[in-house]
Amino acid sequence: MTRRQHRYFRYAIFGLALMSPAVGHAADADDLAPYKMLRSLQFVQDSVVAGDHSAGEMQRFMLGKIDQRLRNVDPSIYDDDRNVDAALIYVMSGGNPQTLEYLVAHDVNGYFDNRVTDVLRKYLSGKGLLVSKTLEETAKEYEGKKIGPYLALIGGNVLIATKPVDALTLYDRARLNAPGTIVEEAALRRSVAICVETGQVDKGLAYSQRYVRRFLHSPYASQFADLFVKLIVSHDHDVNPQTVVDILSFMDAPRQREVYLRVARAAAIAGKPDLARMAAQRVQSLGEGTENPFGPLADFYNGMANVPTDNIDQAAKYIANISGASLSPQDQALQAAARSVAEQILRAPDPASLTQGSTPNNTNQEITSEQAAAATAAQPEGALAAAPEPVIEGAAAGKGSQDVDPSFTSFVTTNRSKLDEIDGLLAQEGK
Repeated sequence: MTRRQHRYFRYAIFGLALMSPAVGHAADADDLAPYKMLRSLQFVQDSVVAGDHSAGEMQRFMLGKIDQRLRNVDPSIYDDDRNVDAALIYVMSGGNPQTLEYLVAHDVNGYFDNRVTDVLRKYLSGKGLLVSKTLEETAKEYEGKKIGPYLALIGGNVLIATKPVDALTLYDRARLNAPGTIVEEAALRRSVAICVETGQVDKGLAYSQRYVRRFLHSPYASQFADLFVKLIVSHDHDVNPQTVVDILSFMDAPRQREVYLRVARAAAIAGKPDLARMAAQRVQSLGEGTENPFGPLADFYNGMANVPTDNIDQAAKYIANISGASLSPQDQALQAAARSVAEQILRAPDPASLTQGSTPNNTNQEITSEQAAAATAAQPEGALAAAPEPVIEGAAAGKGSQDVDPSFTSFVTTNRSKLDEIDGLLAQEGK
């Protein structure tokens, strides 16, 4: 058993012993202070984000016991500021919001700072934006105090939608004043979310590295992984692939493969074949010498990403070789879409359609990109450039719709409809 586990069990046994009915009278006689009970709760919560998921039951138990204690304690115990802080931190740590209402209603001696309780009551009732400025000022005022990191964290939660830069500052303050705690875990994870939305790639990668090194085993690590994947896929041109490798190197091989697989899938859907290929290759290399269950799926995403490239033959083969039974319903839909696109690109043209455009009249020749650029440059300055018509519609207009091969028109209409459906499917999947 590790030192951390020994310490956790010591706190757990200590808490259970003090709170059991058999010793309840002794605990009351000793005036078990709320701040002492809070220390056990904080340790349990920090153990959860450090990877001890079994501590979740103890967390719920501790929250219930502290709630009872805060309601039943003699009000004079709040002469000690540590107990006032403990009550406020309890509420900000997932405690019962009604307990705060109870404490405020019975606070005849003014133990609790009205500014703090007011902003907390608004925040806990979903009206934090109404007091965002006061909350930001209060968090700054209480920096360095026990409740400071918690106020900074909830201040960031309030500002994240309207003032993401200010929220990032508050999250930095929270994590720097509570390192290694559940507060730092939440602050880091939400900081990555802000960087995704604001395009602060370098900061986002730095936060990601800290998160992986400290909270890899947190129950919220899957949320972080989603944010990390979104960061590098949305801003792939600003991300050095080696940086991604370096960050994920702190994970064990199975976790790395899972994240790289998410990257490959997201990149394939976003139409970024280079990133999808890199991630798929990492999945394969991490599974060398072992039975790699992710290998075929990595090949599938790699093949899907290569559909619009010169490697479409190989891509189509990868897609066809994947058994639909081994894919999730979402991936089955992606497979069908990718297979349909590949088939349309690889299908040989109908010989009859090749003759429909042959005519000595040069006025209806297909316009190339170079010719379009030259034509645009030749227009008088200030003239509006007419949008070039699609080749098919332009030819039909010049020759007369009766001269167009009906089978060719049917082919275009049918397959354009298919591609529109596929685009809609991929757009929905990307969301």
